[in-house]
Amino acid sequence: MINQSLQQKLLQKLSPQQIQLMKLLQVPTIALEQRIKEELEINPALEEGREEESMEFEADADNNFDEERNEDNSRDDFDLSDYISDDEEPSYKTYQNNSSQDDEHKSMPISMGKSFHELLSDQLGLQNLNDEQKVIGEYLIGNLDDSGYIRRELDAIVDDLAFYQNITTSEIELENVLKVIQSFDPPGVGCRDLRECLLIQIKRKSQSDPDIVMAKYILEDCFEEFSKKHYDKILKKFSIDEDELKDALDQILKLNPKPGNSMKESSKSEQVIVPDFYLNNEDGALQVILNGRNAPELKVSKDYIDMLKEYSAKKNKSENKEAVLFVKQKLDSAKWFIDAIKQRQNTLLVTMEAIVLYQKEYFLTGDDTKLKPMILKDIADIIGLDISTVSRVANSKYIQTDFGTFLIKSFFSESMENDAGEEVSTREIKKILQDCIDAEDKRKPLTDERLAEVLLEKGYPIARRTVAKYREQLNIPVGRMRKEL
Repeated sequence: MINQSLQQKLLQKLSPQQIQLMKLLQVPTIALEQRIKEELEINPALEEGREEESMEFEADADNNFDEERNEDNSRDDFDLSDYISDDEEPSYKTYQNNSSQDDEHKSMPISMGKSFHELLSDQLGLQNLNDEQKVIGEYLIGNLDDSGYIRRELDAIVDDLAFYQNITTSEIELENVLKVIQSFDPPGVGCRDLRECLLIQIKRKSQSDPDIVMAKYILEDCFEEFSKKHYDKILKKFSIDEDELKDALDQILKLNPKPGNSMKESSKSEQVIVPDFYLNNEDGALQVILNGRNAPELKVSKDYIDMLKEYSAKKNKSENKEAVLFVKQKLDSAKWFIDAIKQRQNTLLVTMEAIVLYQKEYFLTGDDTKLKPMILKDIADIIGLDISTVSRVANSKYIQTDFGTFLIKSFFSESMENDAGEEVSTREIKKILQDCIDAEDKRKPLTDERLAEVLLEKGYPIARRTVAKYREQLNIPVGRMRKEL
């Protein structure tokens, strides 16, 4: 038997305007212009430029529309004054345009080069191979990863060729074609592991150089000892001194362990960081400036306001109702977007000003040891916003200071107590850890245990496992892998 019951639930739901604001908060300055362009394309009621509606037009529109609205109560209630500005000033201003009409505007053409695999295919076409070998070569090239390695076993590729290409071949034939590919540029492509990659490259160098010859011997006979930096075993095996070993290792370190990436990076333009904020320091007075160069002025379309007024003036015509609702929807969307942009700018500025005030000593000096422990909740409590809002502001945003450009979220860190019972930032500890490693004797690098002892001597009681965690976060290898001759 089915029982019916009534239940009451209290739910929190974000309005479409709040969702739009949350999404805009996540967008960094460099991507804001594209986001605004997308909105301009999908909403014809949104336009670039200054709002130029006069007070006389506004009053006349309000009076006429109020009369029509009172005469037809069946229509949806809305106020035309919501879409007309109260003054002649722009609804918001996010940038200053210092260019003139006489300025010459130039655009940089983008050169589209060939991909890594296409360049290898071009080289394959120049080889003296039969049709079947070329098909095998193309298949092998297609199996290379972005680093230029072929990760699959040759016997598996033999099965693939039989199944997909209807080609019956052998591992020996594959080896022969693979050797042809390994002769291509960049040196090292088509290898199956790091050792083979480095050997291919070192064999292309002049074999009359004793350092190169020794480097080849090390890769052939002592690759495991080289990778683990057991230099004493290599010295003993080849009966050489440290200077000879160092010269040979220098030749190996010049080689490219990922030859595929070399061609990929050469065709890739450098990523430019556009700061979202600028920090000015004038005699100890810190001022945060929001970068608004990618946010043009926006306004609600006057044509759509006139259109709404015209449709609303026509009485007792049901066919106009859909048109009125459509125009009203577009006007509402435009107005919401403008408000969301304005609120985004205000939220960004308020949040960044709170961060600068909280970390004032650091922003005055640029000294990492002056950074105080700070979490998202600290800033959220100051500005009276939710933690998630602060997180969206800090994510993917940068601030430019006199001592560099930094990711905002890097200023947030947990706290630890030193031996004096004072709370210090974990970033301060990482800075001291980095300095210790930079100053160590590379012939005898410090172990994690020794680093923990050094930090304890400086007043930071930290366990060895915590040192290891911070070292990994700094992308620093273990002591054995930092060893140099």
